[in-house]
Amino acid sequence: MKRTGNKIVMLLLAGCMLLATGCAGAQEETAQRADAQENVELTVLAAASLTDVCNEIKTMYEAEHESVTLNFSYGGSGALQTQIEEGAPADIFISAAQKQMDALNEEGLMESDSIQDLLENKVVLIVPQTSTAGIESFEDAATDKVGMIGLGEPGSVPAGQYAEEIFTSLGILDEVKAKANYGTDVRNVLSWVETGEVDCGVVYATDAISSDSITVVCEAPEGSCTPIIYPMGIVKASEQKEAAQEFMDYLKTDEISALFESYGFATVQ
Repeated sequence: MKRTGNKIVMLLLAGCMLLATGCAGAQEETAQRADAQENVELTVLAAASLTDVCNEIKTMYEAEHESVTLNFSYGGSGALQTQIEEGAPADIFISAAQKQMDALNEEGLMESDSIQDLLENKVVLIVPQTSTAGIESFEDAATDKVGMIGLGEPGSVPAGQYAEEIFTSLGILDEVKAKANYGTDVRNVLSWVETGEVDCGVVYATDAISSDSITVVCEAPEGSCTPIIYPMGIVKASEQKEAAQEFMDYLKTDEISALFESYGFATVQ
């Protein structure tokens, strides 16, 4: 009778140990799931002209949201569009023009309801700070004052598309194209002007503000190109839509709007 009792006790102890092990495993699995839910990585594909301000925003946002990591990838909006079309990981797209956003939305690759206008920019003509060419206007790009001009590739860079609109409205596109050197993004064009590799270039006003090595000649003539609006939206393939929306809401706050304006952008409400 005594031995039988011992066996029962031992069986009970073994059962408790198994139960405890099972509970611990379940708790660990639950903790791992919670940790995975809490720690979020967002991939943001953003126009190259947003590089400086978005790097600052990344630092600010991650300091306020310790469980979120922002991974920004910058480039020409057309190139970023192609990445999304080819299935590259992305949660948010911020374009420097409506064209690329509209194309992705029509292809069913964006969450349509999430798309909204974020910023407005201006196009300017710039020359190296040491330039003595006497360039004073966009019209001068067609004269002997300019041997080479830096432009964004119009097929993939919105700044290049806007430049073509401007020179078309001035009736000098063919003359300008004959002396154009095309860059993969607007920062590429800016660097050429900074180093004097080209006589002048067409960039955004915000790019010009970021450099001490160039001089702004003038803004594009009034009405010579369509308004330069930067839309943003959530990529349909994103698995972090809630966190993506939260970050996009943050970009619309008064604090971040003021930051954008300090970099030369106008905010769109």
